[in-house]
Amino acid sequence: MIAYVTVGADDMKSAQRFYDSFLPALGYALDFYHGDLSYSLPRQVEESFALPEFYVKSPFNGDPATFGNGSMVAFEAYNQEQVRRLHAAAVTAGGSDDGAPGFRDAYGADFYVGYLRDPQGNKIAIFSSHPDDPGRGK
Repeated sequence: MIAYVTVGADDMKSAQRFYDSFLPALGYALDFYHGDLSYSLPRQVEESFALPEFYVKSPFNGDPATFGNGSMVAFEAYNQEQVRRLHAAAVTAGGSDDGAPGFRDAYGADFYVGYLRDPQGNKIAIFSSHPDDPGRGK
């Protein structure tokens, strides 16, 4: 099981503005750790494992943060409407559109996704494949 995912950032204020625009709506709570950002989901009492956390940090080696070519972090929304709303909020909060919300042929009839770049250039996806949402061809 994945325990955490980390992306790099040089400007924590712009990173926080971007990630705060959609992660709380997905249930994530923000905590600060030595000036870095830590987003976590609440742990249920009966669960024996922790849900993955998402960190935004300055690189440990002191070099400028860079984004990975081919890397992406995806967050699951509750439905297609939330994908559209959170994608728009993230763009307004300083992110850039890297693929408007919609269906993608490669991922099946029910996979609805919007792609973004955070202020540092990290690629982020917000998606839904909720069975009650309209799918392509339904």
